[in-house]
Amino acid sequence: MSERAAPFFCPYCGDEDLRPSEAGHGAWECHGCRRAFQLKFLGLLSAANGSTATHGGTSHDRHDD
Repeated sequence: MSERAAPFFCPYCGDEDLRPSEAGHGAWECHGCRRAFQLKFLGLLSAANGSTATHGGTSHDRHDD
């Protein structure tokens, strides 16, 4: 992926009037509800247990519902 993905709507109010924030990488401002938020990629899910690979999850972290 050559470009960063942008959010399509605010996670708080659902408005689409989002603009990049000067607060840093992945930071966005919603001009609908006047909130600022930051997006962060945590990692890929493990196929074995569904935990994030960067979390370092072990078998005791599994939650079988």
